[in-house]
Amino acid sequence: MKRISTAIFAIMCMFACTTNNNSSQPLALWDFSKDKSLVSSGEVNYELTKGNELVSFQKDEATAYLNIEEGGYLYIPRKNCPALNFHGENSKFTIAAKIKRREKSYEQCEAIAGMWNETRKKRQYYLFLNLLQKESGDQVCGHVSDVGGPTPGHRWARDASIGKTPVEYDEWVTVAFSFDGKYAKSYLNGKLDVRNDLNPYKFERQIFDGGDDGSDFTVGAVDRLGEIGNFFVGGIAKLAVYDRALSEVEMADLKF
Repeated sequence: MKRISTAIFAIMCMFACTTNNNSSQPLALWDFSKDKSLVSSGEVNYELTKGNELVSFQKDEATAYLNIEEGGYLYIPRKNCPALNFHGENSKFTIAAKIKRREKSYEQCEAIAGMWNETRKKRQYYLFLNLLQKESGDQVCGHVSDVGGPTPGHRWARDASIGKTPVEYDEWVTVAFSFDGKYAKSYLNGKLDVRNDLNPYKFERQIFDGGDDGSDFTVGAVDRLGEIGNFFVGGIAKLAVYDRALSEVEMADLKF
């Protein structure tokens, strides 16, 4: 009986370990450090399209990456990436990226990835740097919206988890944010960058449903004030999207 119980316990442990490992696999992963493909691996294979020729593949001393010059960006048409359209009851997700930030010629929010169209009031979710609100600048920011347009009573959207630590220039770092239906959380290098009242940020509402004509999935910029802007300047070595909120332990274990 003891041998049987031990065997059953071992099988259960193996199953649990396998389940946990699989659950950490991304929905979509673009690993620009391994190849020059714009097509994601993972559960879905979505292809990024260059918005212009200011995007190229490069390599520094140790890392291959997707280089984005000022004014460059990429996108996936909304109809071509349904699994990234988090909204309503399907509002749990994580976005993570390995980036090297560079200075640009003017100060402005810096867009990493997500679905966020300000021009047409189709905001849903987006990973930013340098949000420039709530006495903030240079930190990791996880923007969320339940209304699509500006936060009622304000000119701009105000709901975001904003970390405490500035993201340095010219260094490879991992930035991420998750939303579990109750809290948006911003991470820097695998750690929850705690900031009083702003990170974690309580948001017990569902993500806005942009409908068929909602935002595309964009990388490096968003549609704002009638044009593409809020450019990110620098390198992206990896970009991953998960269809659930990773735990703090999983965030620390990301191999980015």
